Amino acid sequence: MACLRYQWTPYLMYGKKIEMGKHTTIYHQGDVGTGFYYLDKGSVKITLLSENGHERSIDYIPTGGLFGEHGAYNGSYLTSAITTSPSVIHFFSDEVLSRICQDHPQSAVIFTHSQIDKLRLLAEIIAFTDSPIELAMANYLLKLVGVHGSNHIPIDQMSFARYIDTSRMTVNKTLQKWRQQGLIELSGRSVIRVVNIEGLRRVYSRIQCK
Repeated sequence: MACLRYQWTPYLMYGKKIEMGKHTTIYHQGDVGTGFYYLDKGSVKITLLSENGHERSIDYIPTGGLFGEHGAYNGSYLTSAITTSPSVIHFFSDEVLSRICQDHPQSAVIFTHSQIDKLRLLAEIIAFTDSPIELAMANYLLKLVGVHGSNHIPIDQMSFARYIDTSRMTVNKTLQKWRQQGLIELSGRSVIRVVNIEGLRRVYSRIQCK
């Protein structure tokens, strides 16, 4: 996802600019879509409601990223999108997407790659459902480093817990362990800094091989 950031910028003139306040739902899981979105400013989280009724925060869209691609061409939104701060987004309807792809063929490649990334994310979440907590946490942190293109991850422990589908205390216990091992640093409860990415990858590989 990180390599796709801002690649949609040349086409913003086609979209509809929308300003939204904090905690505003952009679309609901299961709704029939009429298009997709681009995050210009602010922050948006993606949530997934499981069959047992648990809502999990599964992704955070970086500025310059697309989201809701599965809602294009009357597809159903597979997740929900909610702003976590005042945000500026751009909406692209199905008709507009077709026009952009006709005028700029390369845009179809960008859109398709971004759409594939989202489907891979959902498949990954299913694959890690019954995994050990540390494996799921390491995988998620490494993914977020790639998404944000930075080792500073803006995520609070409660959201982390909702992604892993465990308690905040369990998440905090593992984060404190990794902090003592020199893998991460914590800034309050809202930012995690990965200071030893290779070390975290070794943790992931070691647990995965058990």
